[in-house]
Amino acid sequence: MSLRNTAKADIVLKNFWKDNAHFADLFNAVLFNGEQKLHPEDLKEADVDLSSVLKFNGHLETIQRLRDVVKKTAYGMDFVIWGIENQQKIHYAMPLRHMIEDALSYLKEYNEIAKKNLDEKTTNTKDEFLSRFKKTDRLHPIITLCVYYGEKEWDGATSLKEMLELPDYMESLVPDYKLNLIQLRNSEGVLFKNRDVQTIFEVSRLIYKKEYGKITSIYKDQNLANELGIVIGAITGSQELINYAASEKGGGQFNMCTALDELIESGREEGKEKILTEIIRKNLADNKTPEEIAAVLYMDISEVQKIINNLKKNS
Repeated sequence: MSLRNTAKADIVLKNFWKDNAHFADLFNAVLFNGEQKLHPEDLKEADVDLSSVLKFNGHLETIQRLRDVVKKTAYGMDFVIWGIENQQKIHYAMPLRHMIEDALSYLKEYNEIAKKNLDEKTTNTKDEFLSRFKKTDRLHPIITLCVYYGEKEWDGATSLKEMLELPDYMESLVPDYKLNLIQLRNSEGVLFKNRDVQTIFEVSRLIYKKEYGKITSIYKDQNLANELGIVIGAITGSQELINYAASEKGGGQFNMCTALDELIESGREEGKEKILTEIIRKNLADNKTPEEIAAVLYMDISEVQKIINNLKKNS
């Protein structure tokens, strides 16, 4: 099986953020302005499965949800849940999606506490028995961060209220739900301290801007871990970069500038193919035969026929 069929962006990104050092640096940079509030050694793996059964007035509904990456920090008896949602495309209902997923996380913990209270018969009042939740019971905070890798500017809502048709006089009555969002494309001012995280954000951002000269000037004397090239390739949709970084040439490392040369050359070849395809399309519209087109373009008939077949396939 070829790498093209196995290097899936969502899996590559999940694997990158599972690393505690990467995970902690992302949250510290985005949510705490670079202050070291999360420490890699304090992070523990947490359950990504939020699936639940909802019961309401005799109606039963099952909901299946999986978060991308979830970590837990424990401070004595207390803990905080931290979650990452990787997003390659703009999702116009993302605040609602985060609200539902966070609510399911809270529901999951509530159900665990309620079952424990019921099994141990620790509810002391009728009100506590009704809710199966003691007055002193507490849920733990859940903080979710959406990492948007797309090339386009995020033009979706960043809070629940932005999704609502809300008259001014109701503004104070409707609770809001904020979306914690970072956009890779405009992350220049984010204070990353982890070199790997800084590299994938910086290089991917510059590739989107086609500022290849700047990448060359910054990284010309640096060899990067192959993993970073695969992550950058997954983010920017560059199969050529993934293939280059995943090769065994550099013993686990690759040079960004050499990889860029191949990427740029690949772009040139892609541009040539697009031009040829358009020329052949116009000649076909003028009722030219494949043999006539091949003669005009000084191309082998088999190459012309291949492009014609692709045109028919995509029409």
